[in-house]
Amino acid sequence: MAEKKFQGFWLIQLSFLVALYLQALPMPPALLYFRPEWLSLVLIFWSLSLPQRVGIMHGFGWGLLLDLIEGTLLGHNAVALALLGFLSNRFYQRIRMYSMLKQSALVFLLIGVSQLVFQWLQGIFGAMSGIGFLLLPALISAVLWHWVFVLLQGVKRRFALV
Repeated sequence: MAEKKFQGFWLIQLSFLVALYLQALPMPPALLYFRPEWLSLVLIFWSLSLPQRVGIMHGFGWGLLLDLIEGTLLGHNAVALALLGFLSNRFYQRIRMYSMLKQSALVFLLIGVSQLVFQWLQGIFGAMSGIGFLLLPALISAVLWHWVFVLLQGVKRRFALV
């Protein structure tokens, strides 16, 4: 029984680690607004696929690591990703029944809310950045949602994660 509970634990963590690596890759400042939210996409996928195993705590923990890597105030990304994990877990049955196009729209909405919370927290602590292209990463992430979904769904099926 305990074997099934931890089946694929390291595979899920490895997918989060790859997403964290992609999220932290250095980019020219002009292209930073075009970077997809890789960690958010992976969190949404696993929250929809395995809601009993991935959720708020994964979002908070990986958000803290992202805060440490990016050098932002500790907890900003953690709170935003924990909220994203909560919303994904809360509505996973509804989101899973939609078509890919509607799921992409909901991914845009979820990541957009996460981005707004992050900017709100930045504003509270006086580290406000430009708000001009705030939702552009959410849009790019929504466009890439189908590709990430197919890729991670293949990994999930290949290793029989339940």
